[in-house]
Amino acid sequence: MVSAGDFRNGLTVEIDNQVYQIIEFQHVKPGKGAAFVRTKLRNIKNGGVVEKTFRPTEKYPQAHIERSDMQYLYSDGELYHFMNVDTYDQIAMNKEAIGDSLEFVKENEMVKMLSHGGQVFAIEPPLFVELVITDTEPGFKGDTATGATKPAVVETGATVYVPLFVEQGDKISIDTRTGEYMKRV
Repeated sequence: MVSAGDFRNGLTVEIDNQVYQIIEFQHVKPGKGAAFVRTKLRNIKNGGVVEKTFRPTEKYPQAHIERSDMQYLYSDGELYHFMNVDTYDQIAMNKEAIGDSLEFVKENEMVKMLSHGGQVFAIEPPLFVELVITDTEPGFKGDTATGATKPAVVETGATVYVPLFVEQGDKISIDTRTGEYMKRV
């Protein structure tokens, strides 16, 4: 059990049979009245964000999130197939459950599956990936002083904004959390 006075960012707790992750918290001690904890919580099942206040003495059970390494095998249009590399068990998930998390992930790459109580609720891609640019407009010589960017399509089909000197066929590094270009590889 975790008391509301011990809340920290990233902590997962069960409140009213729902699992929430704490995004922000703030201990408030008003001049008059009792202290309270103001929080911003994200429901890990549906992604909704709510704001709640708690008394510091309220206690809630801490939710245990299992993270397992899985290999992304392929997509057959409706389902995405993953395999546990230790046991060779395969799991298929639909597009609604995955969302945009596989936007920068190629087939046969490793991802983390997050589950609670045996139910998978999210996929975590690697933090950084290296992808080849399949389509972009050519840059012009001398266009590097302004820091301008142009759209480029990578091999997974996602669009990334890259500097003007990056050309088709270049391999780039991308931060999957923000979708930003990091560097040319």
